[in-house]
Amino acid sequence: MDYTYIASAHNDAVKHLVKLRDRRHRDREKLTILEGYRELTRGLEYGMDILECYFSPEHFLGSNEYPLLETMAKKGILVRQLAPQLLEKVSYRDRPEGLLAVARVKEHRLEDLPVDPNGLYLVAETVEKPGNLGSMLRSADAVNVTGFILCERGTDIYNPNAIRASTGALFSVPLAECSNEEALAWLRKNHIKTLAATPHTDKTYTDVDLTCGVAIIVGAEQTGLTEFWMTQADLPVVIPMLGKIDSLNVSTATTVLLYEAARQRGFKK
Repeated sequence: MDYTYIASAHNDAVKHLVKLRDRRHRDREKLTILEGYRELTRGLEYGMDILECYFSPEHFLGSNEYPLLETMAKKGILVRQLAPQLLEKVSYRDRPEGLLAVARVKEHRLEDLPVDPNGLYLVAETVEKPGNLGSMLRSADAVNVTGFILCERGTDIYNPNAIRASTGALFSVPLAECSNEEALAWLRKNHIKTLAATPHTDKTYTDVDLTCGVAIIVGAEQTGLTEFWMTQADLPVVIPMLGKIDSLNVSTATTVLLYEAARQRGFKK
């Protein structure tokens, strides 16, 4: 299959891709960048509205890219080839994989989140780093959470670095964005208990029952959870720290707590 070849940095499509590196443009246009074979494949699988795809064969890592391009072209997605230096110019990665696409972002509403009285939920308050958010999404997918609620957003969930760190889990995990107050009201309405890690308790995270409907609440990287959640938590627990450091990275703490819940539930899907 023949594709249009773009060799000029002055091409309007290239200029647009460069603009989408800026969150302001992504927010205004409600678009994002997907980059890499795995991310594009999972985006298609989970219904992302992909508008355009750009590729550079010189950067391909294998032979699966061409069938993917043909699949997208058959779906009516505009596919174009970029000169290698242009792909590197618009890429987020130090080592591009040769595939990059433009997709519409989805709206994630609390009312659309699955309700399960015995569900396992994750609530993240003001997480600021896209890499941490992506890692948390990956862990959330790994234990098959019922839903992931993002409160008081600190970063753009469709930041290409968050998508990359999630390895596409952003598309598979049921998501909602809302305020702290809205999240708490929703959890209370649906009888979901809240768990928060804090050093100010003697109850270890392995000592509480996580087989009931529960939401694990985690906070910002630097400041942790706000008083809003600390005072509202039904299950305050501590993650023991045996060394000199007094806390874990938020994505690591999230994984520890999620996997304890999964362990207690027998790792059932």
